[in-house]
Order: sequence, then structure tokens, then C-alpha cells
Amino acid sequence: MQILLACAKTMHDDVQTNMSLTTPRFQHQADNFARDMAQYDVDTIAAMLGCNRQIATQNKLRFMHFLDAATPKLPAILAYYGQAYKHLRAETMENDELRYAHAHLWITSFLYGLLRPLDGIRPYRMEGNVMLPAADGRNLFNFWKPYLTDVLIESVKADDGFLVHLATEEFQHLFDWKRVCREIHVVQPLFYVRKGSGLKMQAVWAKTCRGAMARYIITHQLSAPEQLYGFNYEGFAYNPYLGEADFPHFVREM
Repeated sequence: MQILLACAKTMHDDVQTNMSLTTPRFQHQADNFARDMAQYDVDTIAAMLGCNRQIATQNKLRFMHFLDAATPKLPAILAYYGQAYKHLRAETMENDELRYAHAHLWITSFLYGLLRPLDGIRPYRMEGNVMLPAADGRNLFNFWKPYLTDVLIESVKADDGFLVHLATEEFQHLFDWKRVCREIHVVQPLFYVRKGSGLKMQAVWAKTCRGAMARYIITHQLSAPEQLYGFNYEGFAYNPYLGEADFPHFVREM
């Protein structure tokens, strides 16, 4: 079973760890994109990333020092600290859990393409609609699609044929998603809050549960989709009367 989890916009700039780091599969492409971004001024970066000048300034500096050997690298699984990663709680994982995660978890990234948890990365901010010279003028969604589709499909087929899709819908555009769903078995858990007779998907809770479910899979080393049904977190539990096998529903009753 392979797991797909989205990166987060917020990242640590330093992490104290003694983990042995691996090299990202697409390090060369990430270096080229960072080199492109370092050439732009702060206002241009702000416009490209849709952020304020403070964030743009921070990332201008990050890109300027991206290729500097003195700039620390962080394990991808600890580098992000968005909502999903707070509940993934990677900092509490034992060595066997980290080894399992490294073999089974993919983290999507607009800069790095796809990452394994122990890949050493440098902090950055990037968006999928950014167009760069190193991407031949294409936006990053279109640049990455032929590369990442093959990598994802091949890794799932080399495992057991199952992919648990815990990334947000936006990141599907990094892949030929129709081909992915055609060639491998994709299971996409959905998380809802019930208020009265209605179900609502709330972004914060969805991100929380995606991170927590990734941790659940890693801790218990699941090997079959139906084993996901045992997931129970912050009141979210599997509801067998909703959804379907490839879209299991986990509902929190209010």
C-alpha cells in the first residue's frame, strides 16, 4: 500500500535530527527551479506565489541560498508543519515506522515533484501555476505531469497495487489522474462533520484526518484498504452506510 500526502505551505527552516537523509529523485529539477526563482525581485515573487511581501522576502532569501552547501537540509517528513503534519506527528515515530514510511509514503511538492519522507530538502515556497524558464515556460502542473505519473504508478504496482489518496484535489493535477485511476486501485477516504441531518467537509478537519490517517497506516503497517475502517480519530469514525468502497466515509457526529 502506497500513500499520497500533500506538502504544506508552511515549513521549518531548521530541525534538530540525526536522521540519515536520502536524495530526492528530482533534485536536479528542484535546483533549476530554485535558481530561476532567485533571479526575481520580491514583488515579482509575491505575485507569482500569491503571498505578501514578508513571505516573498523570506522565500527570495531561501532561493538565493538554495544551492549553498551550508544551507541545512531537512527530512521531508519533518520539514512541513501544516495541519496534516501536526497530526502525522512524525517527530514521535520510531525507527521502524520511519523505515516503513520511507518505503510507502509519497509527499507531493511543486518544487521537488515527489518526495520520500527521509529525502533531504531545503525550505521553500512554490505554487503549481508558476511558470519558469527551467520548465520550458510551462506551469509546474504541466511540467511535472509526465514525470510523476510514471513514478507513482510504477511504485504502486511494485507494491500491492493500492494507493491511499490523502492529498488535496489540487495535487491531482500534478499527475495524469485518469491514467492513475485506470492503472492502479485508488482509495480516497473522505472526512465529514455531521450537523443535524447534513454532512459537511471542513478543511481543517479534513487536513487533520489526512495526517492522522497517514500515521495510522504507517503505525499499523496496513496492507488492505478495508483495514482503514478501524481508523478513529477526534470523533471521526468509519460509517459503512455512506460512500462506497473506494471512497470510504469517516464521519464526526456533532
